[in-house]
Amino acid sequence: MISKTVFLAVGVVLALVVAVSAVFLASGDPDGLDSTALVTQGQKELTLPAGPDAELDESVFPGEFEYEAPFPDYTIEGADDLTNVGLMVGGVLLALVAVFGVGYLVTGIRRSGSL
Repeated sequence: MISKTVFLAVGVVLALVVAVSAVFLASGDPDGLDSTALVTQGQKELTLPAGPDAELDESVFPGEFEYEAPFPDYTIEGADDLTNVGLMVGGVLLALVAVFGVGYLVTGIRRSGSL
């Protein structure tokens, strides 16, 4: 039987390995909202890759819909790979702290009989 501490440590290490790997393995051409927009605009077939000249038409409602993406193309301007790895590790650790904090609060409330 594996102890809780070892199980937790292995889980944290696996989460960090996935986060760090994601920086280097993520697609430079993600198949998400951009792909859906190209299909909707008739510039791409659903099951085929987009052609090299496919462009998103963002002028559906000229002058009425403008935005600036907080992370254009899923990058932070001027960030190198080491910075991206640091941000991913920090994000994973922050998420783990939040999840374990909520779990600790819930179990503390249950033990005290308030729930």
